[in-house]
Parts: sequence; structure tokens; C-alpha cells
Amino acid sequence: MNFKDQIDKNSLPKHVAIIMDGNGRWAKQRGRLRVFGHENGVTAVRNTVEAAAEISVNYLTLYAFSTENWSRPKREVDALMSLLVKSLNKETSTLNKNNIRLQAIGDLKSLQSKTYKELLKAIDNTKQNTGTTLNLALSYSSRWEITKMVKKIAEKVKNNELSSEDINDEVISNHLTTTNIPDPELLIRTSGEQRISNFLLWQIAYSELYFSPKLWPDFGKEDFYEAIVDFQGRERRFGKTSEQIK
Repeated sequence: MNFKDQIDKNSLPKHVAIIMDGNGRWAKQRGRLRVFGHENGVTAVRNTVEAAAEISVNYLTLYAFSTENWSRPKREVDALMSLLVKSLNKETSTLNKNNIRLQAIGDLKSLQSKTYKELLKAIDNTKQNTGTTLNLALSYSSRWEITKMVKKIAEKVKNNELSSEDINDEVISNHLTTTNIPDPELLIRTSGEQRISNFLLWQIAYSELYFSPKLWPDFGKEDFYEAIVDFQGRERRFGKTSEQIK
């Protein structure tokens, strides 16, 4: 029996987040430049997005480009931006075919102009879709997001739009880039690395963590389904005891 057939459709995570890691190492193993890995990683993105849509996961967030990634060699950054533009152009029809809506979080205006325009165009062209929401984290990091959130709330307190006594978890969540999106119940990271890398730090407070040994270009639909099956086999207590949950 494959992993897809083992999934309980009644207990799916509403939101799955993925740190797509291993493109560079995948290319290096083949004696190629890192860009070759990123190019092949696009197939893994397509397969994973389709897998999420097939089982009706409501939200899928992919960590596509961090604020720290800007410090990579210019050649690699330019190639990544070019690949993103090409992928957005090519994949919009696939997103519409699968009823997938595209969104994005991060410091989007820091993206190269052409990339930013193509991103907005793809978002607009899929806005009517009602199935899985694909959320790309671009020029994103949690510390950037949390700093921005603190500034927003501080400004509202300064302007008497908000009292400091009213600041709570809900207020903070509503000032993050993921407002109106449920926190991820499952966080997947590929390549065998076991760290969070400045990704959705507030939102993953109670997420289940799943680390796949697969390098991202080798990550397929069954790998995604295997992570879902593993998630469904865990007991999620949220600070309570096993007896209270049962």
C-alpha cells in the first residue's frame, strides 16, 4: 500500500509549511553548478503542490527565498530570480487547472522589478481559485517579519489606536504577514538538516516537525504523503496530558 492510500482525509493538517533544502548539494553531487539544482527543484515544487491539492490541504507555504539569500553570489541570485519569473509564467495555467490560489509573504518590494511584477500578475490570475492556497515565502525571514510587526504595533500604540494592555497573541498574529492564514500544523524540511532557519518562528510554536533525508529535487509526491501519514500518527497535546486528549 502506498502512503497516499494510508492518509485519513478527515484529519489532514490545514496548513503545511516546507523548507525546501538541498538544491545546491544535489547539483554538486552531479558535478554541476548550484543553479542546476534550483532548476531541477522546480519539478519537486510542482509535484508537491499537486500532491497537496490532490488530498485537499488548505494551505501550503514554501520557503522559496530568504532575506539571508540576498548575500549569496550575485550570479546565483540573478539566476534564482530569472527562474522564479520563468516558473510563474509557466505554472500559472497549472495552478488554475488544479484550482490553486497563489499568495506570497515577505519583503516583496525588495524583489527585482520584473520578478515582483510577474508575481503580482500570477497572484491576480489565480485569485478566483478556491482550492489549495500556495503561499510563497520570498525575501522572507521571521526576524524581519517580527521586527516589522513590532514597529506596526508600536506605531498604533503611539497614535492611541491600540493600548499596550490590549496586546496579546491574537493581536500579534494579526500583524504578521500570515494574518488570516492558520498556523502550520506540520513543518517539513528536506535534505536531512534539522533546523528552522529563521522560518515562521512565531507560527510554528505548536507545529509538528518532520525532517526528510531527501534532497529537495528528489522529493516527490509519495515523500509528501509519507510526511502526512507520519503527522497523523502523532499525538498532539498542546500542553495537556495524554489522558486529557483521549
